[in-house]
Amino acid sequence: MALTNIGRRQLVVALGGAVGWALTARAQQSGRMRRVGVLMNRAAENAEGQARLAAFQQGLQQLGWIDGRNVQIDVRWGEDDAGRERKYAAELVALAPDVIFVAGTLGVAALQNFSRTLPIVFASVTDPVGAGFVDSLAQPGGNATGFMIYEYSLGSKWLQLLKEIAPGVTRVGIVRNAANPAGVAVFSALQNAAQSFGIDARPINTRDPAEIERSVQVFAGPNSGLIVTPSTSLHRDLIIAAAARYKLPAVYGNRYDVTAGGLISYANDIVDQFREAATYVDRVLKGEKPADLPVQAPTKYALVINLKTAKALGLAVPQTLIAQADEVIE
Repeated sequence: MALTNIGRRQLVVALGGAVGWALTARAQQSGRMRRVGVLMNRAAENAEGQARLAAFQQGLQQLGWIDGRNVQIDVRWGEDDAGRERKYAAELVALAPDVIFVAGTLGVAALQNFSRTLPIVFASVTDPVGAGFVDSLAQPGGNATGFMIYEYSLGSKWLQLLKEIAPGVTRVGIVRNAANPAGVAVFSALQNAAQSFGIDARPINTRDPAEIERSVQVFAGPNSGLIVTPSTSLHRDLIIAAAARYKLPAVYGNRYDVTAGGLISYANDIVDQFREAATYVDRVLKGEKPADLPVQAPTKYALVINLKTAKALGLAVPQTLIAQADEVIE
């Protein structure tokens, strides 16, 4: 039966309405507000922590996730303190987010104590397998995956750099956070590596400012140096000041330590890692499981040297080392 002009118009309107309803329904379903918890291992006023959080949020925005529009981001600041990390982990889990992004080993440990099913994406974790967060790097197998801050083999590079910039060093203090599992494990790795360099390695703990000052003062002496691990970043200024006061050459595992006055660092770009972590959060929000997303290890490290600090320590930095540097601060 032929359609009249009126009939055709009615059919077009009806079909258009059906298509429009379907598109609207789909948009409403895909456009529901998602929730992302964030547990940072810095203080809220810490500039480094703010830069990392901003990079993560920018990464999400580039992937179409806008805070307040299609995603709600709840941020807590654990300050790399075990008690605070546990407190805020409990708060975030109680909010029942779709996924939690967490920085640091203490934060992941705290979250997994409360939930082994809530999806977790991490950054700045040293040994996720050893800590029991994942079954393996290639196949995490549980509710967590993410990005490693470095591998333990990097300890040999730190020791090598210390010997290059201060050849007379025979004793090294490993500055670590003994309350952090990563701080304990990295000391063991560095202690083993130090033997091949003929160096005696000793731990320097950072439970509180008084302990740092006392431990560095007691350790300081002829032919001594420091390896400052990333687990101690909260006490950065105090450690840098102590190294300068007692004339100790120090290698740091964080670029920010050198821009703040430290001697030399060899580290990956952690801010960029936080931006990359947004891609994993995006994939989880779109339905993928942490168990199926391999843990990513850094592929690029940067060497940064502070010549002003070297001069204050009376060190002549070899030109060969300066030539290798990605950044030289004068």
